[in-house]
Amino acid sequence: MEEEHRKGKAAAPWVTAVERELKQDGAADPAVEEARWRKHSVYRVPAHIKKAASSSPYEPQLVSLGPFHHGRVDLQPMEEHKRRALLHLLRRTGRRTAGDLAAAVEAVAETLENAYMDLDADTWRGGGGGGRDRFVEVMVTDGCFLLEVMRTAELNGDDYAANDPVFSRHGELYVFPYIRRDMLVMENQVPLLVLQRLVAVIRGPDKASDDAINDMVLRFVSMTPDPPAISGGGLALHPIDVCHRSLLHAASPLIPIIQKGREDDFVPSATELEQAGVRFSRSPTHSLRDISFRRGTLYIPLLAVDDTTEHKLFSLMAYERLHPGAEANEVTAYVFFMDSVIKSADDVRLLSGAGGVISNGLGSDKAVARMFNRLAKNAVLDSRSPLRRVQGQVNDHRENAWNEWRASLIRNHAGNPWAIVSLLAAVFLLFLTVVQTVYTVLPYYQQQSPSPMQTQMGWGNVGLRDEL
Repeated sequence: MEEEHRKGKAAAPWVTAVERELKQDGAADPAVEEARWRKHSVYRVPAHIKKAASSSPYEPQLVSLGPFHHGRVDLQPMEEHKRRALLHLLRRTGRRTAGDLAAAVEAVAETLENAYMDLDADTWRGGGGGGRDRFVEVMVTDGCFLLEVMRTAELNGDDYAANDPVFSRHGELYVFPYIRRDMLVMENQVPLLVLQRLVAVIRGPDKASDDAINDMVLRFVSMTPDPPAISGGGLALHPIDVCHRSLLHAASPLIPIIQKGREDDFVPSATELEQAGVRFSRSPTHSLRDISFRRGTLYIPLLAVDDTTEHKLFSLMAYERLHPGAEANEVTAYVFFMDSVIKSADDVRLLSGAGGVISNGLGSDKAVARMFNRLAKNAVLDSRSPLRRVQGQVNDHRENAWNEWRASLIRNHAGNPWAIVSLLAAVFLLFLTVVQTVYTVLPYYQQQSPSPMQTQMGWGNVGLRDEL
């Protein structure tokens, strides 16, 4: 009866919809879904991630780049300078027109649109408002603006007035730091494919190789001085991807392969580790992968901290969190590790001093400690991260009582030469006392010990004297 009732009853609308979707080509097909997700590289940061940050590291402050924040009232003043940059570039190149640039970007417009996840279709992809034309305009204008900014940073704005508010020495000092910051905002990305297409038109295809574009952007946004070239790996997705690659690019060949062994989720603070005999030293490279522990020394890459570091690390962590294609989460793992090592200003002072691991441009050790604490608020260490084995090695060393005793001895006496002399003298006197005691007691035992013949006859010294 129940089965007949079920057959006679019309299916619920949502059931019909699911069955219809299931019949579509590629429905729930992993290969199709993989191709779909691979298209995306620029994301809107979810509200729950934004709420976790005390400041606004996910919002541009000066200039909008790309469609997500285009038209925002507070960013509108920079639109004039973006258009000026386009005009200067076209005037300098002479034989190229705005139409040439638009055609080059139009040819890859669909790929660029797909890079932006959740891009509003009516506004940017088509419709009566000319969405595709508007999208190409934004890509060309913002791309040329970035090319002019990076060119000015290297050539000191030779194509602009000396008192230009943006493209001048003044702008390099007071405006470019904010542009550099906004170039590393997750929602504010311009795909490097745009820059490559524009450079190919302006300077020729030989100047628009993947490595050339990557290095041009890296020189401007790098978090480290003299960053190593990130040759190979193809064209980066956008400036955040360039920065991400550079920070993880080349680990030191001196780092030994971490063998299977203990894996820990945490290590104590730097001051506690120092008390257990752990020393700190700068890794040979700037790669955030270059963290290792060898013969009592914890090697950590140098990080130059300034007032933009927190924002950049927030952006890189958001990229790892939102982009499955990032694969590695080493920036997040590094932040998690540094938050374990740095709990207070004393830890920062220790790492900035003898270790040389942190170059503090904030002026306050407490500010650096608070920065890492904020960054790591929602950081998670991957269970497969090599850092877990490094932390296990550090904790094995720390739990060895001899290492702690030796460290205490060095810490309490190594800085005072008279204390060392007194310690050596005390050890020498103790040695003499032991020797004197041995030489005093030894003849007595030799006198009391029976000879072999007496032993065979069952006599001892005492019994012989009694017999006599």
